[in-house]
Amino acid sequence: MAFFSGLKKIFSPARTAREESTGKIEPGEKVRGRPRVHVLATGGTIAGRLVSTGPRYRAGVLGVEALLDAVPALRGLADYSGEQVANIGSQDMDDDLWLKLARRVNELLDGQYTDGIVITHGTDTLEETACFLDLTVRTPKPVVLVGAIRPAGALGADGAVNLLDAVSVAANPGSAGRGVLVVMHGSLFEARDITKVSTSGFPAFAAPNSGPLGQLVDGRVYYGQRAGLSPKRPFFDVSRLDKLPPVGIVYGHSGVSDAPVKALVEAGCRGIVSAGVGSGNLHHDVLAALANASSRGVVVVRASRVPSGLTLRNMEVDDNRYGFVAAGMLNPQKARVLLQLVLTRTRKPEEVQRMFDGY
Repeated sequence: MAFFSGLKKIFSPARTAREESTGKIEPGEKVRGRPRVHVLATGGTIAGRLVSTGPRYRAGVLGVEALLDAVPALRGLADYSGEQVANIGSQDMDDDLWLKLARRVNELLDGQYTDGIVITHGTDTLEETACFLDLTVRTPKPVVLVGAIRPAGALGADGAVNLLDAVSVAANPGSAGRGVLVVMHGSLFEARDITKVSTSGFPAFAAPNSGPLGQLVDGRVYYGQRAGLSPKRPFFDVSRLDKLPPVGIVYGHSGVSDAPVKALVEAGCRGIVSAGVGSGNLHHDVLAALANASSRGVVVVRASRVPSGLTLRNMEVDDNRYGFVAAGMLNPQKARVLLQLVLTRTRKPEEVQRMFDGY
């Protein structure tokens, strides 16, 4: 219990009105005195169902109403409504759906009748969607992503409790101003730091460089005493965008070929992220191919395939010489998200580096 002795408790005021409302409301309905949380459903395992004995299941089967009805305890936390944005496995998440989500979240939270947003999402690409929204949602109101590792009907299914925790965070006034958050298995994370660390076990997510922002116990949010509000992050207005610049990732390994780099350049990618070895190191053939791509105007970002640690500028590769950008704390998949957004403004490596340093 030593961990909790250093935590600051922040309770949702909705608990004082537990019996005063049925909880579920219509989107945009005017309700006084209780937090109003809108749930945007996109599918994933949290909306999945077993199709046979064993591990096989189908993602994106249950609709948002079924998800909400399965957690009657939500009515004690907030007045809530739901909306189906998509119903897919998150391996199929794409730029178009990212742009749709960002526009919808900003639209809802710009109004006065939504206090927080919960987005149900598959875990495969949850961290990338969280990062994208963290950079494109301008409101201080809480935005919380949540998923599940085991579908409905499975032993140890975790979707219901994760959803309950996510609504608790979104309804909590102490969650405001912290950027986009992710809730999984009783832990609370910032979008920039979280990554999936297990394909099927608990806990499935972690923040290797920073640890969790807080914990949840019985629907109550406990933020770390030293956990302040998130620093100001870059903001990208995507309201008028209909597509994002193409950016690819090349993966480093022993005996690697430069063929993937050449293929991405040939395909017209405007940016390439290298998931290098160690601290972002590059095989000499790949280094030469990336240097050539950089000289042709392709923005190259060095990241690392290693789960924790930083990829620092000029540490083992002369970034100044080749015009490369260092990813810092971002893993390759999040570096790709940020680079897509940065490329809507600039292709100058020094300006790109400043934006990476600022996130």
